[in-house]
Parts: sequence; structure tokens; C-alpha cells
Amino acid sequence: MQENRISRWYFGGVSSSAAACLTHPLDLIKVHLQTQQEVRMRMIGMTVNVVRREGYLALYSGLSASLCRQMTYSLSRFAIYETVRDEMNRKYKGLMPFYQKVLLGAFGGFAGGFIGTPADLVNVRYAHALDGLLRVWKEEGMRKLFSGATMASTRGALVSVGQLSCYDQSKHLVLATGYLTDNILTHFLASVFAGGCAIILCQPLDVVKTRLMNSKMEYKGVLHCLTETAKLGPKAFYKGLVPAAVRLIPHTVFTYIFLEQLRQHFGAVVVA
Repeated sequence: MQENRISRWYFGGVSSSAAACLTHPLDLIKVHLQTQQEVRMRMIGMTVNVVRREGYLALYSGLSASLCRQMTYSLSRFAIYETVRDEMNRKYKGLMPFYQKVLLGAFGGFAGGFIGTPADLVNVRYAHALDGLLRVWKEEGMRKLFSGATMASTRGALVSVGQLSCYDQSKHLVLATGYLTDNILTHFLASVFAGGCAIILCQPLDVVKTRLMNSKMEYKGVLHCLTETAKLGPKAFYKGLVPAAVRLIPHTVFTYIFLEQLRQHFGAVVVA
């Protein structure tokens, strides 16, 4: 009888929050770069500028809102995906096929995106999570907290297919070679691949979202923006790919390294 450990439902939220603490400065600088009226600075220049003007602690401005997002959006999607996956693996005494992982990842990400919409809104507009949630609720109503839920849920589905489903599959393929065991190197390689998949899947949506947010009423809606962007060629959908990858891939790597360490040391014990 062999004992294995599986992840507990809240490990994903905890791991994502720990990763956010490490990668938050990258996220903050990315927002500063995106909100420039005209391109004057690159990533390193913007980082130096923020530190000079506001000090090192300014790189962690808005951290509470970021953690609130991770403990709603990421906790939900990881809890759904890992709980259902582990139950299916136990019930059918084998690993889920990849297409089922994709469907489950998309469902978990869509649900997590919807649940995390209020935190996403606060993350963009306010430095402090609780204060932001209360202010929006009192001043603009409950419905405002869920404005943009469709876009957030769709993005959540795409990111989760890349991160959750592709991580699972790539880890399984690496282990199947027999050259590596279930160790930190395997987790690192699988998470780098998963982060890359997530970027490729969600970057076109991020580009459309950014163009809509920065537009001066030149687009009638999402579909119109999509068609106009498509006229510029396929490369237009991957504008800003490198800064996005610099932020998302490290976050994915840290999330899975923390998650796997939690699973191996504190996970629920199952007898195989």
C-alpha cells in the first residue's frame, strides 16, 4: 500500500498569494507602462523612476488588493480544478485525459473569474482592498462590483487552461520519461511551460481589453475592437507579449513551487 499526498482545496489560494507577494512589483510596473499616455519608458526605466519618486515601498502599493484577488479568483479556480480532478482520478483509478483537464480548467477559471471580479475591479482602482470594496458598494451599488464579469470570466478560463491543465499534462509527460522524479526541477519545468501556454492563450484578449479601456469611443464593442485589431495582422494580438510574460511566467512558477511544497509536506494523505 503506497501513501500519496493530494492538495487541500485552499492550497491554490495560499500559493498564489505567496507568489503575488514576490511578483507584485512586476505587476505594478506593467500597469504603469500600460497607462503611459505615450511610450516614454521601458520596464527598467519605469522601475527606477518609481523608486526615485516614491521609494522602494511604492513597488508594493496595492498589495492588499492583489492578495484579495488571489484569495477569491485563484482560490476558487484551484479549489474547483484540483478537488474535481483528484476525485475523478480516485473514482476511475487513473489520470484524467487531457481534454477533460482542459474542460475542467476552463470551467474552474470561468467560475473563479466571476467570483474574483469585485477584487479585480478594486485591484485596478484602489490601493486597499476592503476600503475599495466598501466604497464601490456604497457609492455605485452591488452591480458595479460585477461590471466586466464576462471579460474577467473569459480571461480566467483561458489562463486556467494554460496554467492548470497544461501544468498537469506537462508534469505528467516529464515524469513519464523516467529521467526526472516528482521534485522541484520537474515542478519548475512544468510551470514555465504552463506559464508560456497561459500567455499565448490570454494575450489576444488582454490586448483587446487594453484597447477598449484606452479607446475614445472609436469602438462600438468587443466584436468591433476584435475585427479592427485583426485588420492589423496576427502580430497585433501579441503586442506587449514580453512584459506580460515577464509578469505571468514567474508568478506561475512561484505558485506551483509553493503549491507542490504544500502538497508534499501538508497535503491530505490517500492510500493508493
